[in-house]
Amino acid sequence: MSTQHIAILGSGNIGLSLAKGLVKAGRYQPQQITLTRRNIAALAPLATEGFITTADNMEAVQGADIIVLAVLPQQLNKLLDEIKPAMQPDKQLYISVISGVNCQDIRQHTGLELQVVRAMPNTAIAIGHSMTCVATDKANSENMELVKSLFDTVGISIQINEELMTSATALCACGIAFFLRSIRAASQGGTEIGFHAHDALKMAAQTAKGAADLLLQLASHPEQEIDKVTSPKGCTIAGLNEMEHNGFSSAMIKGIKMSADKAGVLYKKED
Repeated sequence: MSTQHIAILGSGNIGLSLAKGLVKAGRYQPQQITLTRRNIAALAPLATEGFITTADNMEAVQGADIIVLAVLPQQLNKLLDEIKPAMQPDKQLYISVISGVNCQDIRQHTGLELQVVRAMPNTAIAIGHSMTCVATDKANSENMELVKSLFDTVGISIQINEELMTSATALCACGIAFFLRSIRAASQGGTEIGFHAHDALKMAAQTAKGAADLLLQLASHPEQEIDKVTSPKGCTIAGLNEMEHNGFSSAMIKGIKMSADKAGVLYKKED
């Protein structure tokens, strides 16, 4: 168990999910994690579990080894100005889960040579199954491994180049919606061929989960698993070919590219 103290500034869904995941994994005790929020009453249930809760960001940073920046992009600069007097560049690690904000942006605004790592989890963090991408421009390898280990408690993490963080938004963060829409479409197809809607959705969702687990647990390739279920003149290949004739793969690829392009434009506006 770590002896470090973590401060999560802006304890919304991502921050709270991370805090709970770290405790559930046995990495930290609740009293080692400080949660901040302007509406501190919303953190009352966490306080009863032993987490330290406060509306004072400066106080939270003063006693922390690791600081997670989890506010909205438009709130970041005000937050940095507020906590700057408590920052200790030689002792603290800063983790930003704020979309569109580079590590250099944070150092430049504060004027301090901070160790900063960016992390991009997705909404599955709420159930401990996030795909989190982490990146940095200057943080040392020890801190990178630390950040990866923290987010591995709420899913799987992977280190990427920082310039790919916008692309990671499209593939992993927006990607949740794409796969949910695919499951929804499959369930609608199931209803059309005779199943009740709630049964069709359950069957489609579990089938999708099984398909993903085949790839993750067997380290397999999609085409290898597809070959196992397709037979000459069979019903599976007939269905796959019909979907491809109607642009299934092309639509998914174009959708991901469009989201990446849109995310890049939005982030430039935020900057």
